[in-house]
Amino acid sequence: MEALDPVARYAHWALRLALGSVFLYHGLEKLFALGPTAEMMGMPVFVLLLVALAETAGGALILLGGVLYDWMTRLGALLIIPVMIGAISLVHWGQWSFVPSETHPMGGMEFQVTLILISLYFLLKGNGVNNAGAPKTSG
Repeated sequence: MEALDPVARYAHWALRLALGSVFLYHGLEKLFALGPTAEMMGMPVFVLLLVALAETAGGALILLGGVLYDWMTRLGALLIIPVMIGAISLVHWGQWSFVPSETHPMGGMEFQVTLILISLYFLLKGNGVNNAGAPKTSG
């Protein structure tokens, strides 16, 4: 598929946009409604503030890292991973499917595990994903 080679170096943006936008949205949503969200989740406001800041900063850094610095990409991923581990352990554990159920009204952990794995990829690869492409074959 040599026809795709010229755009392959931009493929990381699909993952960056997916991950970054999810965390920017949810982080900002929490920041603008800290009190009611903390009450709904049964969580202290201060803890929710830390979660919201980690989500917002993590999402922004994943996106900014694509055009700026490797450390931004890695730090953004590092901020997201513990938030998702917390979400899984406190809310989603015990059900795989993301579909809400009687026992898991917020759904299972399928989506959160996917977000952790994408974050882990960015943590390990950093901006090395920018130039990642299929190996050239002679021919």
